[in-house]
Amino acid sequence: MNLARTGILLALILSSVLSHAALPLADSQGRELPSLSPMLKQVNPAVVNIATYSTRQAYNPLLNDPFFRRFFNIPEEEFQQQPQKRQQSAGSGVIVDAEKGIIITNVHVIKDADEVQVSLNDGRSFTAKIKGTDPELDIAILEIDADNLSKVALANSDLLEIGDFVVAIGNPFALGQTVTTGVVSALGRSGLGIEGYENFIQTDASINPGNSGGALVNLRGELIGINTAIISPAGGNVGIGFAIPINMAKASMDQILDHGEVRRGQIGVNIQDITPDLRSAFDLDNGQQGVLITGVGEDSPAEKAGLQAGDVIVSVDGEATASVGQLRSQIGIKGIGDEVKLALIRDGRKLNVELEVGEPQNISSISGRLQELLDGTRFEDNPDGEGVIVANIAPNSPAAYSGLRPGDVIIGANRRQITDTKSLQESLSLNPDQALLRIRRGGVTLFLVLR
Repeated sequence: MNLARTGILLALILSSVLSHAALPLADSQGRELPSLSPMLKQVNPAVVNIATYSTRQAYNPLLNDPFFRRFFNIPEEEFQQQPQKRQQSAGSGVIVDAEKGIIITNVHVIKDADEVQVSLNDGRSFTAKIKGTDPELDIAILEIDADNLSKVALANSDLLEIGDFVVAIGNPFALGQTVTTGVVSALGRSGLGIEGYENFIQTDASINPGNSGGALVNLRGELIGINTAIISPAGGNVGIGFAIPINMAKASMDQILDHGEVRRGQIGVNIQDITPDLRSAFDLDNGQQGVLITGVGEDSPAEKAGLQAGDVIVSVDGEATASVGQLRSQIGIKGIGDEVKLALIRDGRKLNVELEVGEPQNISSISGRLQELLDGTRFEDNPDGEGVIVANIAPNSPAAYSGLRPGDVIIGANRRQITDTKSLQESLSLNPDQALLRIRRGGVTLFLVLR
């Protein structure tokens, strides 16, 4: 193919792609040029700036010492009336329901806020109500009472492909609404340690601090993801940004709006990624992807459906499964009671299994301060038969500051031996305000007090 024909073909492809996004505009010589402007005029009004305000006591370190206060005869009332500082942070959000004023953003944008202010690009500003949060996915849902709002239509993020053109819209560095363009660089990114459930869209569209919670849209102006994180050694954009797929965000939003919280179910399996050695040991085809089941919980949905240790899960509801993180995300968007279809490989044979997502193996019956400290922790029975594994701790949850770490194995609680999540729950219920945990961490056994 000669250069002239190649140039014509590229022009036709570009014209075809961009025609979905915009009407052609003309330059000063009357030549038609593609532009994203018409699409952005529809989308931009639905992308908002978010400012948060919080208060904290501005204590003098010396005044925190009771001995110091007594020595200098400082009244307790004076100590308690220290001045307060007012902090402000900035981020972005997306209106997805114009009639009800529903906005999607990130948890870390509004975390610890006493007041959330939402500013529209028409100059109006409103105080938002936090409807609920999903710390493990880093999704928060806000509501504002306002008329004449615009919304962004939701796409099906499962249909995305690497190379699709995308546009990121947000409020980087509090500069105001900003638009950047790029492509989908990768799909299904996980294992980054950013969130509890990771199945990110990776893009090279510039995402910077302040873009969090903003929109990632396709060329039709449909919302495909919520911008949430970047890899940034120098603090700015280096072409590696991540967005939460809108299908995952919508699943959280629906539960928050319906129930006020997100309750993820489980199918009751312990799993691990397939290494080359495991692929060979299980006689899998070279390059076969999937997730290996290492254990099946007693009376779990997986056991009732006949799943076994050694089975390899290769897809969920027809969507390929390549990693532990991806499988967790695929199950994580399902509600308790939802039906799931799994494709398996067992002893070289392909099987299809249907099961119902069940209640999570989590600590749910305790109350008080201890329940708050453990919020955001996911426990799993240890396949070795001893103790309970801290499978995950949501980065933005209270449990992130408890002293527990992912991978810890709890072998004792309140001076009782722990064999499974049931025994852990019974032991923790003895004192809802604090717990003495015996933990095995990296070959070392230690004690940890939660209070």
